[in-house]
Amino acid sequence: MTNFVKLDASDTAAVSEMSQIASEIVKDYYDPIIGKEQNDYMLKMFQSEEAIKGQLEHGYNYYFVRNEGENLGFMAFYPRADVMYISKLYLYKSNRGLGYGKQMLQFVVDEANKSGLSAIELNVNRGNPTCEIYEHIGFVVDRLEKNDIGNGFYMDDYVCRLDLKTKLPVDKH
Repeated sequence: MTNFVKLDASDTAAVSEMSQIASEIVKDYYDPIIGKEQNDYMLKMFQSEEAIKGQLEHGYNYYFVRNEGENLGFMAFYPRADVMYISKLYLYKSNRGLGYGKQMLQFVVDEANKSGLSAIELNVNRGNPTCEIYEHIGFVVDRLEKNDIGNGFYMDDYVCRLDLKTKLPVDKH
């Protein structure tokens, strides 16, 4: 059974574990898409222990995704205006395509509904093939964003949105 274990900012060992998992998964996935140099910069900026602690202090909810005690991946999300913003939704390569991503997304949908939010948003790198998966389950490309993150690097993304009033991702096949 899949478990979602919330990360506690005061648990330094768990924060360290989250940073390690994030580094492993994100390096494997994004080095080929954005290049090692930019990915290393972004990992330091967004997934270091210090960065994760700072995000937790600013309202992010980080979760380990586990099955029978084994880490499958992780996710992070937070409310932003009237939407739940998914900041991170990642699985190890061996766990992709097995339905865990859909369970993770349903968990976020449930949390957004509990909070009375109207939609879910996330950014997807324009070179990332998962954009098609998000579209298949009901997300639409709402807009494009190109953000300067420093050091000569940019995040060139689609902002995808799922309207919770009209669509439920787990019901669409």
